[in-house]
Amino acid sequence: MDVTRDSSPRPAPRPAGPPDAAAGGPGAGTAGSTAATGKTQPVRADSGGLTAPGPGRTPRAAVPEDPPTRQLTPVRADPDTETPATRRPPRVDQALRERHAFALPGWLALLLLLLGTTGLLVILVRAGVLPEFEALPDIRTGAVRRGGPTGLSGAEIAAVAAVGLLLVAVLAGLLSNPGGEARVLTRWGRYRGTVRRAGLLWVNPLVRRRRVDVRLRHWRSDPVTVTDRTGTPIVVRLLVVWRVRDTARAVLSVAAHEAYLREQIHAVLSRTASRLPCDSNAGPGPALRDGQWFADELSRALAAEAHPAGLEVYSVQPIALDYAPEVAESMRRRRLADLDAGLRTVLVDDAVEAAALAVRRLERATAHQLDEAARSALMEQLLVAFVAPAGVSAPVPAPAVRPARKEPAGRKEGRPA
Repeated sequence: MDVTRDSSPRPAPRPAGPPDAAAGGPGAGTAGSTAATGKTQPVRADSGGLTAPGPGRTPRAAVPEDPPTRQLTPVRADPDTETPATRRPPRVDQALRERHAFALPGWLALLLLLLGTTGLLVILVRAGVLPEFEALPDIRTGAVRRGGPTGLSGAEIAAVAAVGLLLVAVLAGLLSNPGGEARVLTRWGRYRGTVRRAGLLWVNPLVRRRRVDVRLRHWRSDPVTVTDRTGTPIVVRLLVVWRVRDTARAVLSVAAHEAYLREQIHAVLSRTASRLPCDSNAGPGPALRDGQWFADELSRALAAEAHPAGLEVYSVQPIALDYAPEVAESMRRRRLADLDAGLRTVLVDDAVEAAALAVRRLERATAHQLDEAARSALMEQLLVAFVAPAGVSAPVPAPAVRPARKEPAGRKEGRPA
């Protein structure tokens, strides 16, 4: 008997590729190695098989053990046919990041504008196109002074055109950026940088400028109707504190970052509110009204959703949390009934403890031990007196006296037998 062979059925061999170790058991791997090398390979004892006989040894069966656990290869989800179990925020475009744009101080542009205007006036006065200013020295050419023809030569026309184009470029590139705002510059649809510096600046006149408010802002939402874990409709008002962190993503990654933020607030609120009930109603477990969990979870989830759009969320605070008008009255009655039931339970427990304490004190004060029937009747009357409304009274039974002990026969009063 060959104990090294595995009698279990083997899977059909694959035409190509390495064998799957996870699909076969230990016996399959041993048989495969035996068939490949042509030699008998010993089976490991910890794999649940048998020990192969060595030279000069008698084969013996190994101690039976539990069958080995079959290792399964995890199934990979197909993104085209399956939906992931947990939703993730959209991926961030790593190539689209805010960077500083080239900008010159505004005073340089103004100085260049002044010099260009002065040069243009000088050319026109020298050519006789503009009249001479008496307060200024005569800078006209000799031909113009002698009364010759006035006009611009070819070189002067080219100089005037160049200076004019320079002045137009300087004027078109001037940018006044107030504090708390930024300008996103794009040229032919490509992002060229962001200007955050306030004041008068000069930028490339061929770029498109988009204004973005980068100040810290807050947004108070309208009443939003969602459902909690029990399916009860609730109305929530939120106060969101946020700002634009990456201007490039806020302008170019979404159509309108403010509208995107509002929609994400509604989605995050609906998803978070459905995880817990609005009120615990004297039952075990947390609720949306308990502690700071609701606000912290809203802030964390909304920050993750707003990050791909270049927005930074500081806090999300629920400023109003109530039931919808159609169920508000019924939920109010239910809450009052639960509070009344809890209060009655506390009162009954206190009354039972007070009645038991009163019975024990009565027994110690009277030096009489009440039997079970009398003790039960007395506690019942005390509970009625403690819990029942005023005007209800009940008679208290007299404590039962123990029967006198009989004297043993053969004894007389005061003398031994």
